[in-house]
Amino acid sequence: MKVVFLYIFTLIGVQSFGQKTLNDVLKKHNRSDIPYISVQELAMPKTKAKILDARSFEEYKVSHLKNAVFVDFENFDIEKTTQLISDKNEMIVVYCSIGVRSAKIAQQLKDEGYTNVFNLYGGIFEWKNNNFSVFDLNEKATEKVHVYDKNWSKWLIKGEKVF
Repeated sequence: MKVVFLYIFTLIGVQSFGQKTLNDVLKKHNRSDIPYISVQELAMPKTKAKILDARSFEEYKVSHLKNAVFVDFENFDIEKTTQLISDKNEMIVVYCSIGVRSAKIAQQLKDEGYTNVFNLYGGIFEWKNNNFSVFDLNEKATEKVHVYDKNWSKWLIKGEKVF
């Protein structure tokens, strides 16, 4: 009986403590050559950046950061983006739900010669968790955030989860 209990406790412990933090998840999925910017730093009035939303259109239309440009992870077009942002030294911040898809888009920008590219740490989830505003397709403030899927939804603590 003690052996069975210990086995079950160990399984539960391993499952619940594996990837227990957002940092653990991002370390697992992202390379380290794209720097992060915190939501607090991006929200500062002095931070002037072109903000790119790397999620799907379904996610973007539910809510996005103010003035974010939708670039669509699945159909990302580097040529279209280079036309949009011709200054390769301009500050660019890419975000998605938590920072995995955005890291891939940021890497493509870096590979294209952009020198001032950042990944938003924790993405739109961390943005909303820190009580910063998000906006719907009509640019009206909303509490809704598309959570991508049930697994990723645990990282959104504040706001209304939309699947």
